[in-house]
Amino acid sequence: MIFDYNTVWENLPLYFGGLLITLKLLSISLFFGLLAALPLGLMRVSKVRWVNVSAWLYTYVIRGTPMLVQLFLIYYGLAQFQAVRESFLWPWLSSATFCACLAFAINTSAYTAEIIAGSLKATPAGEIEAAKAMGMSRAKMYRRILLPSALRRALPQYSNEVIMMLQTTSLASIVTLIDITGAARTVNAQFYLPFEAYITAGVFYLCLTFILVRLFKLAERRWLSYLAPRKH
Repeated sequence: MIFDYNTVWENLPLYFGGLLITLKLLSISLFFGLLAALPLGLMRVSKVRWVNVSAWLYTYVIRGTPMLVQLFLIYYGLAQFQAVRESFLWPWLSSATFCACLAFAINTSAYTAEIIAGSLKATPAGEIEAAKAMGMSRAKMYRRILLPSALRRALPQYSNEVIMMLQTTSLASIVTLIDITGAARTVNAQFYLPFEAYITAGVFYLCLTFILVRLFKLAERRWLSYLAPRKH
C-alpha cells in the first residue's frame, strides 16, 4: 500500500477549515459548560436536600446517556414539535452549529459540575476554619477561599474533561458540520482513500491534544506548585 501524500496535501485547506470549526465548537461548549457547571457544583455540595438532589439528577441523567443520543435529540428530536418550529428559538435550533454547541455544553457541564463538587468536598478543613476565624460570611468564604482553591485542585481532572470534549467534537460531523472528522469523511467520499483521510484527521487531533496537555501542565505548574513535595 502506498500512502497518497498528494491527496492529503491538496486537501489540507479543507482540514484547516475543519480545525477552525473544531476549535470553535470546543471553546464555545467549554465556556458555557463551565458557566453552568459552577452553580451546579455548588448545588451538589448544598445541604438543602432538594437543591442537592435536583443537581444530582441532572448530572446523573446527562452522564448516564450517550453524547450521540443527546445530540440527536436536540438536533433532530426537537424539530418534530410544531411549537418549536414556530417559536422564536427555531432560527437557533435549526442551526447545526448551535445544536452541537448546546449538546456539548450540556454534556460537559454535568461532568465538570461533578469535578468541581468533588474538589469542594476535598477542601482541607483548615481552610474553612481559617475563613470562619476571619469572620467571613458563607458567600464570601466561597468566593474568596473555597471556589478558587477548588478550581485550582480540579485542574488535573478538568484537563481530562477538556481532552475528552475535544474527541467528542468529532460527533459534529454527523449533523453536517465540516470539522476535522467531517473533512476526513469528505475526502474519503471523494477519493475513496479512508486510510489517508482518517490518518490525517488523527494527526490533527494528536497535535491539538499535545498542545492542550502542555497548556494544562503549565497551568498546573503555576497554580498547583504549592501542593508539590518540598525539595530539600
